[in-house]
Amino acid sequence: MTDTSSVDVQTTPPDVKDLKDWRFEIDFEDIAWAVFDRQGESMNSLGHRPTLELASIISKVEDAADKGEVRGLVIISGKDNFIAGADIREFDNLGDTEQVAEAVTATIDLFDRIEKLRVPVVAAIHGYCLGGGLELAMACHYRIADREEGTRLGFPEVKLGIFPGLNGTVRSIELAGAMSAMQMMLTGRMLRPGPARAIGIVDQLVPTHHRLRWAARKAVLQKRKSKGAAWWKKLLRKAPFREFLVKQMRKKTAEKVREDHYPAPFKLIELFSEFGDSRRRMKAAETRLFAPLMTSDTARNLRRVFRLTEMLKSEAPKGTFEPLRVHVVGAGTMGADIAAWCVVCGMQASLQDLNDDQLKKAMVRAKNLFKKRFRTKRDVDAAVARLISDKDGKHIARADVIIEAIVEKLEIKQKVFADLETKIRPGAVLATNTSSLKIEDIAQSLKDPARLIGLHFFNPVPQLPLVEVIMGAGSREAEVRKGCAFVTAIRKFPLIVKSCPGFLVNRVLAPYMLDAVRRYQEGEPREKIDQAALNFGMPMGPLELCDVVGLDICKHVAETLGLGPVADSELDRLVVNGKLGKKTGEGFYVWEKGKPKRQKVSFDEDDLVTLGRDLVKPLIDECERALSERIVESADHVDAGVIFGTGFAPFRGGPLHYRNRDKRAAEAA
Repeated sequence: MTDTSSVDVQTTPPDVKDLKDWRFEIDFEDIAWAVFDRQGESMNSLGHRPTLELASIISKVEDAADKGEVRGLVIISGKDNFIAGADIREFDNLGDTEQVAEAVTATIDLFDRIEKLRVPVVAAIHGYCLGGGLELAMACHYRIADREEGTRLGFPEVKLGIFPGLNGTVRSIELAGAMSAMQMMLTGRMLRPGPARAIGIVDQLVPTHHRLRWAARKAVLQKRKSKGAAWWKKLLRKAPFREFLVKQMRKKTAEKVREDHYPAPFKLIELFSEFGDSRRRMKAAETRLFAPLMTSDTARNLRRVFRLTEMLKSEAPKGTFEPLRVHVVGAGTMGADIAAWCVVCGMQASLQDLNDDQLKKAMVRAKNLFKKRFRTKRDVDAAVARLISDKDGKHIARADVIIEAIVEKLEIKQKVFADLETKIRPGAVLATNTSSLKIEDIAQSLKDPARLIGLHFFNPVPQLPLVEVIMGAGSREAEVRKGCAFVTAIRKFPLIVKSCPGFLVNRVLAPYMLDAVRRYQEGEPREKIDQAALNFGMPMGPLELCDVVGLDICKHVAETLGLGPVADSELDRLVVNGKLGKKTGEGFYVWEKGKPKRQKVSFDEDDLVTLGRDLVKPLIDECERALSERIVESADHVDAGVIFGTGFAPFRGGPLHYRNRDKRAAEAA
């Protein structure tokens, strides 16, 4: 991707003969074709220069339409994606709300010109059509998408602390109706072509992208135009239906996020609530509400989180290692879920365990996951066929990646790896999912110890996005990079971590959780502790988290990391009495139907704010120590690991970023 420092600052649209990011032509049937193929980029995104060039194309088509020289315009991509959204790299160049409003208004004016063209305008969609890309497509008169697996449409803006700001709020409601459109925008969920067609965002589907040009040509010649939302959907924009929808939206949104943490979805609901029945007023109000969100700390921090995801993805070399088959040793919860998740991601997985009952349970567990992840029985059956119960390890020799996920006992692991080394093929990744043992210690039984790496998954595997790729003292760099390639292939983020007790995530989580246990033992109410953490932005309170992880595991981690005396503590007492948390029905909380029973109490908000900051202090302190010991490469890697591994409040930008911001604020004061 290009660097923002080299962004073209040209303000006058270039001539269509001098385009860099678009190709433009008028064919023998007088159909104009605008092909977006951004120079030097692997994906199309809307930035300053591409928007200026599109403006020059629209000017050319306007002039040709007035003269009767074109019959229509098709906007299509020259890459594997339509438009993945606005160019996020340019967002931080917009310093204040006035600059944001000015930039947004210029693009809105361009989209309005497209909408007002006298000839049909068709968007031919293949691959990602997201955010600003979808807003551009909706300004066209007709939208055609292919049904291919990689084609997705959606508004991910809410995940960046904003909402659609190029009049996408207005046009999506006009096309799909308030209920479907608002749900898209509030959740940030991407839609497959079929569901997008069902709600009206897309007008026509074709089987493959090879049919797009033909279908778009036909749509222009037949002067097709989207019908928009059905009459009954339009009623939902009027009172009292709108008020009812707004009430439901606020309730469901508040169940997921706090307004003071993530204001964007609540501002979007406010926009619809006050102006949803007027196109003109809603268009104007959209910009007024959008601009302050774009410059807010929340949006800046969430853009930082997005950049951290891109940083982690870049750890994997492209095109050098493409795993297709995985073999997992150990069919316990972790091993079974790792194998099943690999299957969900399109791979073949074989699962080995000495216990037949354990293998059977794993297969049942996996099928339940497949039913949640796949839409059709055909897809579920195909997934089941790709997961192989392999008690004797017959598929080891064919696997590209072999992962051990058995009991945390060094001697047993060493024996397993000594046996595996004699069976695996050259080039295969050899990895352990250990959470507490050093890679170099496990590797002592190998003839080629440099081959072993760690792939530390987190429970539950299907939900948590991070995998720590552990580099032992003697691990080869090439093996670590192949491990990263595997992690990205299963749609997760790889974080390279040096081999040490607790690695990064467990190491920083443990003092945070144990300090909360200490506070509880000293008389701080458990509900107050957990509520303070939630108010800070953590996904779960530390005492509830202890219960979910398992108090026996918490105790083991504390002892492994040498974190103070555990004997005779409240944690030790609960473990001795068999109260291990959620899995036994009682720990710090009593658990019923998978949820903790809480006392209904309220606490002073200022006290909760102070306690929340105090609770995360041990975590942040440990982050700084881990950085000083170079457990990971940089402060950004620490922040990425803790956000994606622990759920540390994303809107704060990461623990070290958060502390540094506070330090700068204190110095400024």
